[in-house]
Amino acid sequence: MPRTIELPEALSGRLSSEAARRGVDLEFLVLELLADVLCEDERSKAEAYRSAAEHFLARASEELSRGDLRQASEKIWGAAALAVKALAYEREGRRLTSHGELWEYVNRLVAETGDEEIGRAWRTAISMHVNFYEGWAPAEEVKRALDEVRGLVERLRGL
Repeated sequence: MPRTIELPEALSGRLSSEAARRGVDLEFLVLELLADVLCEDERSKAEAYRSAAEHFLARASEELSRGDLRQASEKIWGAAALAVKALAYEREGRRLTSHGELWEYVNRLVAETGDEEIGRAWRTAISMHVNFYEGWAPAEEVKRALDEVRGLVERLRGL
């Protein structure tokens, strides 16, 4: 069950600045930092990332139902990114740290598996990351993206 915690302004400000520097949502950054610190091995990190991806899918659905399309979009992208990171940890013990590394890894997955749907769903997720900043996508497209990224998370779990 999610819990709310309060942080001193100095720390919350630093977290917000770091999230902005990385181009990610604050919640995404906190989940990633906690998983990296609290999980002792690659397998437990992979499971933490996978669990966080599922959490983000649920949050995206909640945000969508409230009409907050930007937050729903960012949670959709976060779920996809975390699912890809989980697979990299699980298969190779590799930590993906940038958007470029995520793209490279997804491209490699498509080449290895021949599953073009992975690439299409990843591009959809990226469009939701853009929508977080631009806010142009209508609700129907955000809903379609949520469904497509749910499928991506499941596909990656199967690998």
